[in-house]
Amino acid sequence: MTTAHLIQTDAEALDVARSLAAEFAPTASERDRDRRLPHDEVERFSASGLWGIVVPRAFGGAAVSHATLAEVIALISEADPALGQIPQNHHCLVDAVRLIGSPAQQDFFFREALQGKRFGNAVSESGTPNAKVVTARLSDGPDGLRLNGRKFYCTGALFAHWVPVAAKDKDDRQVLVYVPRDAPGLEVLDDWSGFGQRTTASGTVTAENVVIESQQVFPRAQLFDPPTIHGPFAQILHAAIDLGIGRAAMADLRTWVRDRARPWPDSGVARAADDPLTLAKLGELVIQQHAAEALLERSGRYLDAAREDSTPARVTEASIAVAEAKVVTTEFALRAATTLIELGGTQATLAEHNLDRHWRNARTHTVHDPVRWKPHAIGNHWLNGATPQRHASL
Repeated sequence: MTTAHLIQTDAEALDVARSLAAEFAPTASERDRDRRLPHDEVERFSASGLWGIVVPRAFGGAAVSHATLAEVIALISEADPALGQIPQNHHCLVDAVRLIGSPAQQDFFFREALQGKRFGNAVSESGTPNAKVVTARLSDGPDGLRLNGRKFYCTGALFAHWVPVAAKDKDDRQVLVYVPRDAPGLEVLDDWSGFGQRTTASGTVTAENVVIESQQVFPRAQLFDPPTIHGPFAQILHAAIDLGIGRAAMADLRTWVRDRARPWPDSGVARAADDPLTLAKLGELVIQQHAAEALLERSGRYLDAAREDSTPARVTEASIAVAEAKVVTTEFALRAATTLIELGGTQATLAEHNLDRHWRNARTHTVHDPVRWKPHAIGNHWLNGATPQRHASL
């Protein structure tokens, strides 16, 4: 593969993201319609240097602000939300190296990230009592460490060079095992059949007696204890994806109301764009978009502060700020995608336009974690000073 460009500043990261978004957007609907996996686009994406922008400056990376990282993901997701989601786990797993890696692990894996190597995801499992149960095992036998297990929702694994697998070791401690994509015994299946985010290749990973070296093993439990920003870091990226989906729906909504939609006869106007009820609904959506953008940027500032000073109080503040952004970006994405069809009229439902992809993408991605729990966490913290649970879903 091509050696990745080295991005050095926040401004450069945003410029590169805008350029790539313009490149990816024209063919995004076609990829969705045909479920054409974006192999070439992912290569272009990681070669741009955007997959290395969270590497710390001490190791040669840009260590961009969290607000910049979120806007990069939002820009790409507006163009193609599948391409926005594929590196989400990568960035989290690069940051995991920062949080829990040994000096030797950091030196190796940060260099891999800066060279354009992609980290996939094999954390979640299906068929377990809940999403936090891990059954994959890292065993220690006479012939060394061996990994066995089956994972699902493995976004990015098909495109990855490294596939970090969540497992338990012989002492029942949670670990992350960074497995080479071509390791004997590791298989990545493209069996994702979700009706949205169709080209993320979020399928199955199986590990059967995969040989593991000790340097590939990270103490996963330390991602949350003592307090770290790993959970809200993951969540701000999900919120950014939803913001991007909502922005894309808004762009199509503007075009359809201006150029394609017909006014309701009772409105007394000649253009749908002059219908007062339509204008009021659009105004509400614009306000919601701006609120989502402001909360996302604000949550990035809280994360920056907690990255520099990871006290329990700062980590809690960051978690709550990101939860607020996640609630609003979720509601905005779903509402914008639904309003596009409502105001676009029956013609907006025709398959040839593929406008339903925005709702399919928003609805699929926003069930990643239960947003319904976030207002409770926010209210409980505001009223009672309660600290939310520390995990990747808040």
